[in-house]
Amino acid sequence: MATYMSISVFFILCLFSYVNCWIPRIINGRPKGGMLGAPKVSHDINVPSAQWFNQRLDHFDGANYQRWNQRYFVNATFYKPGGPIFLMIGGEGPANPVWMVEGTWIQYAQMFGAICVMLEHRYYGDSHPVKDLAFENLHPQHRQALLMLANFIDWFLNTFGGSYPGSLSAWFRSKYPYMVDGAVATSAPIYAQLDFREYLDVVTDALDTTGTHCNQEILNATQTMYTWWGQPDKRTELEDMFKLCDKIDPDNILDKAGFFSNLAGNFEGVVQYNKDNRAFEGAIGTDITIDTLCEIMTDFTRGSAIQRYAYVNTLLLKTYSQSCLDFKYTKMIEDMRKTDWNSSGRSSGIYVSGRQWMYQTCAEFGWFQSSDCKKQAFSHQFPVNFSCIQCMDIYEKNMDCIFIDENIKDTNQYYGGRNISVTKVVFPNGSIDPWHAMGVTEDISPDATAIYIDGTAHCANMYPATDKDSPQLTAARKQIADLIHKWIQ
Repeated sequence: MATYMSISVFFILCLFSYVNCWIPRIINGRPKGGMLGAPKVSHDINVPSAQWFNQRLDHFDGANYQRWNQRYFVNATFYKPGGPIFLMIGGEGPANPVWMVEGTWIQYAQMFGAICVMLEHRYYGDSHPVKDLAFENLHPQHRQALLMLANFIDWFLNTFGGSYPGSLSAWFRSKYPYMVDGAVATSAPIYAQLDFREYLDVVTDALDTTGTHCNQEILNATQTMYTWWGQPDKRTELEDMFKLCDKIDPDNILDKAGFFSNLAGNFEGVVQYNKDNRAFEGAIGTDITIDTLCEIMTDFTRGSAIQRYAYVNTLLLKTYSQSCLDFKYTKMIEDMRKTDWNSSGRSSGIYVSGRQWMYQTCAEFGWFQSSDCKKQAFSHQFPVNFSCIQCMDIYEKNMDCIFIDENIKDTNQYYGGRNISVTKVVFPNGSIDPWHAMGVTEDISPDATAIYIDGTAHCANMYPATDKDSPQLTAARKQIADLIHKWIQ
């Protein structure tokens, strides 16, 4: 019998699109506006069909006999008798079958004669364990997800993931070391934290790598925007310049927070996915990089700093086929309160998962990317309390910052936080990826190692290799392959 093998491959969850619903342009690292489109597969490549696993609904309630069907995909093309099983863990988005024929893990499968399996996370994609997304049906997910994986592995057998799935893979190896031989926790946030102010800290440092005055020009723009917000004649100019969907109410501080947060999100999303190789799966905007944005911000022929900042916004709106910039807080709350699967699960044929993922951040992880970092240039108009207010208003529960912080402490106590006790796990992280601030960037032990890849962004090592990859990224992929080989011996 083949041994269990756990390798967390990548970030399915990081790759879904929010369309036609107002959410801050970056909601806890998940971009609004179309980072992922329809799966893009060559005509001569066939992706496997979906299969369904009859899963328990509640692994903590022995008296609950309810079951539901969970979606998964299998590619056995490269399997050799005695080879390992690679299980890719789904995250906060649909399981995209294009990953069953593309990506670095497919190269690893060819190398080691592995069978590849991808299991969709419950509450995302087509894996619907409950009738709708009402609050009473949204239970904390991460512990259920681990037991769900254990149940599936018992039935099938091994593990891959990245970002939140990367976290699950490391946590799974920690809690169930007898079931998996190792894990590759790519870009995995391991430490839960309420105020993820470090996110903008890393974004600021990344923009500085251009060797320009990019951050200074952003600061000049946001300072002007703050001043104009309080001036009636200039507010109209702001509305036109930034193509706002609605008129500005100068007294609405939540609208103001959404406005500044969304515009910061234009830069956050580009930094997080800078120069990755997402285009193969239908992602759009991959040609927009840190260099692109900073060249605009430092091109004085384009007018004042605020005009250049507005030009960046126009570029992103056009790229993601949005006619205007939504910033009204009440519209966002109204959208996020929708509980049926059609409204919260799919829009214009593309999945969105805002309500589910927002619930997980409110109930389990935090990771609210606030403006509380002192050195950043994007204004200080969206502090952490802005996210806590959203939790309370979306779910109409008393989920204030104190309540959320208690949930976060429970998560860290359960998994160990930065003191996670684990072996046979490798933690690849990119220096430009803001999520590395919540991950493991130094070796825990000789058998739980970190790979810090200079100049790369979120989950870069999991995408198919290209001739433009840096030597550091190429070396990281080779090091991971060597560890897999070691673990399956």
